[in-house]
Amino acid sequence: MKKYSYPTPDTFTRARSGELFETAKTYFPGGVHSPVRAFKSVQGPPIFFEKGVGSHIYDVDGQAFVDFCCSWGPLILGHCPPKVVDRVQQAVAEGMSFGTPTPFDNQIGKLVLDNHRYIDMIRFVSSGTEAVMSAIRLARGVTKRDKIIKFEGCYHGHVDALLVKAGSGLVTFGISTSAGIPESFAKETIVVPLADPEALAAAMQQYAGDVAAIIVEPIPANNGLLLQDRSFLQFLRQQADEHGCMLIFDEVISGFRVGFEGATGHYDIQPDIITFGKIIGGGMPVGAYAASRAIMEHVAPVGPVYQAGTLSANPVAMAAGIATLTELLQPGFYEALEAKTKGFTQRLQSFCDSRGYEMTFPSIGSIFWPTFSSQRMMRSDEIDSAKMELFKKMHLECLKRGVYFGPSGYEVGFISAAHSEADLEFAAGQMEESLDLVFGL
Repeated sequence: MKKYSYPTPDTFTRARSGELFETAKTYFPGGVHSPVRAFKSVQGPPIFFEKGVGSHIYDVDGQAFVDFCCSWGPLILGHCPPKVVDRVQQAVAEGMSFGTPTPFDNQIGKLVLDNHRYIDMIRFVSSGTEAVMSAIRLARGVTKRDKIIKFEGCYHGHVDALLVKAGSGLVTFGISTSAGIPESFAKETIVVPLADPEALAAAMQQYAGDVAAIIVEPIPANNGLLLQDRSFLQFLRQQADEHGCMLIFDEVISGFRVGFEGATGHYDIQPDIITFGKIIGGGMPVGAYAASRAIMEHVAPVGPVYQAGTLSANPVAMAAGIATLTELLQPGFYEALEAKTKGFTQRLQSFCDSRGYEMTFPSIGSIFWPTFSSQRMMRSDEIDSAKMELFKKMHLECLKRGVYFGPSGYEVGFISAAHSEADLEFAAGQMEESLDLVFGL
């Protein structure tokens, strides 16, 4: 059996990862299948991982890392939780895809709807992007309007009309939109700043009668963690009601992460449509959109809004989701996870404060963001891109010490139920060493 160990600054290597990356670049654009994986905004070639267990991931060079990326959020139980793995293996043994209804559909539907007060019906798809695309189509189909209002820095997947001043990898590469999107598509999208009710009200007034939906990450977490006041989110609800359009909460990240009812339950605000992804699939590729019965019955085959997918509600993914969501409903699950996250971030904050380092660690639930600023940031234009050089240094020093963050300073970190106090103690110590080097001590 292959043995793994934590790297040290003297032993850290990417020899095998580097070889694999050079080969990958001959097969795939940039050597990757999602841009941020290329490590363009940090140092060195991307690390190739081959195994994950609990809170740790293990690379092809035999090194172990405490993982705060958690596959960009879905692994709230950690890597390969036994109950999820068992359920997946049982499902695989019975068949990986049928293109038909299965009993798993009803099981996960009941599990979600019985425990989420804000939705009546749900439709499963294969990704968060597909969920958002479908939700936008549904809003347009119900309202018979075309325009969408989104917020600068919020990322809603690579949907053509929403890659306008988006976050996520687009910010990492310093651009605000994508080539290949017709100008006519972009014209249907109105972009306003976050945390600016006056700008939203002005846009709603200017395009009165044309707006199908306002879409927002209620917990913006693709361009830093830009936590909004509840009053702003409530203002979105009021504007949607006043102008007869829909409010869409994109909860691909926050759904089932800050609570079983996500940001919707956390803020107790009723959106018209909610999109899900990540956690709802238990590590398998899954997305979903959900709403009231009246809205969802506009979806085919009941209504005129068409949406379909061969692998929608794939039985293996549904099995993984059922096993994961069942664990999340255990008493005290979210309270324990939040307490761990607060303890971890408070230790790091105290350390930085004692050293005089300009750094904060905003968090909500089990999401946190290491940011090189002393100010609360609520808008994307408040992020100093020059500070990403500090993150680049921190990222490398943490890698050398066995701590893994997603390779972009705009991305958030996640803590899972598998992170033990010993894991967090180790990681915090390594981060403190790294930050001393970053700040020149």
